Amino acid sequence: MITHLTSADFRVMPWANGKGTTVEMLRLERAGLLALRLSRAMVVEDGPFSLFPGIERNLTVLSGPGFDLVGEGLLLLARPLVPVAFAGDVAVRAERVAAPSEDFNVMSARDLPRPRVWVQQAGEAPAGAILALTEGRIGGLSVARYDLVVSDLAMHHDAPVIVVQAEGL
Repeated sequence: MITHLTSADFRVMPWANGKGTTVEMLRLERAGLLALRLSRAMVVEDGPFSLFPGIERNLTVLSGPGFDLVGEGLLLLARPLVPVAFAGDVAVRAERVAAPSEDFNVMSARDLPRPRVWVQQAGEAPAGAILALTEGRIGGLSVARYDLVVSDLAMHHDAPVIVVQAEGL
C-alpha cells in the first residue's frame, strides 16, 4: 500500500508548551495513546522544548542554521540534515538559535523499537515513510517539497529525502 500525503492532509496544532505550532504530518495511535508521530516545526528563539513522558524523539533540521539542544548532561548539535535522538521526558532547551530553523520530528512510544531516521540522496528507500526534501519523484508519484509518502514497498526516488523506518508504518 502506498499513501501520498500533502500539505492539504496535514494539520497545524499548538505545541504542548504553548510556545509555537507544529505541522502534524502523520499520527498513529495504539489504544488511544501516541505510537508514532511525524511533524514539522519552526524553532525561532531560545527556549524549552515540550516534555513528552514515555516518548522517544528524533529531530532533523530541514532549513536554517540549526541550534543546540541542551539539558542536564546533554548537548546535541541540531545541524542541517543530521538527525539527533533524545528522550522526550528529559528537559531540553534550544540554545544558540541565531536564525529560524525548521525541523522534522519523529516521536514514538518508548515501548516500541526505536525508529531509524536518515537522510538519503537519490536511490532506493526501503519500506517506511519518505519525506521529500525537494520537488521530484518517489516511486511513480510526483512530489512537492515536504510531501510524505508512506509505503510498505521499497521506493525509488530521484531527489534527497528523509527516510523513517518504524513499527506500524
